[in-house]
Amino acid sequence: MDRVVLDGGMSALCAEIAALHNAAMLSWNIKTAAAHLADADPRFGEIIERIGVCRMKLHPVTQPFPSLLHAIVYQQLSGKAASTILGRVLALFPRKAPTPAGLLALTDEQLRGAGMSRGKVLAARDLAEKVLDGSVPKLPALKRMDDEEIMERLTAVRGIGPWSAEMFLMFRLGRPDILPVGDLAIRKGYQIGWNKRKPPDPKALAKYGRRWAPYRTAAAWYLWAIVDEDGGGWD
Repeated sequence: MDRVVLDGGMSALCAEIAALHNAAMLSWNIKTAAAHLADADPRFGEIIERIGVCRMKLHPVTQPFPSLLHAIVYQQLSGKAASTILGRVLALFPRKAPTPAGLLALTDEQLRGAGMSRGKVLAARDLAEKVLDGSVPKLPALKRMDDEEIMERLTAVRGIGPWSAEMFLMFRLGRPDILPVGDLAIRKGYQIGWNKRKPPDPKALAKYGRRWAPYRTAAAWYLWAIVDEDGGGWD
């Protein structure tokens, strides 16, 4: 009995330490975000108490091109298949370090041979061109832009839609106030957590979610966590 309690306590402690380490990389405070969500929406208070500290992991970038190329390759594919194709694409670059100029120097045959569809080859080339001409700025310039301007710049790239741009803002730049209402799992999390008969439509959730600002990124993490806790929640 004591062993079980000890192991459970250590697991919780390790999770707390990991969460605090991740939080140190974020530009916003996870405890402040949780307190705000609980105050703005009492239902969130119950959810946060049950799920615990937000364990969102930031994956910062030095430049946007590699991560956006990653997003293009991964679209509409299972994780294993996408990982295999991405590995083949990266192998086409010296030291597996993709650059816009390096991608434009590759032939369509090379990229198709790595497993990319014709549409993704066109999207990758459009991304490379827009990075080189400054339409998609380098990281220092991106960090100075607001969320809306970054969304506008990124979604102008062929093959990068709102969801991919939102994921970049959340997990690459660590922006605190992003709610990807087009994500079905986000809407499903709201349905489960707020005991609704069906998921809300994106506009309805965007309107309701205004009360969670300026910490809608944390709200999104908890909505995903609700679905995970529910075992997928797709029944």
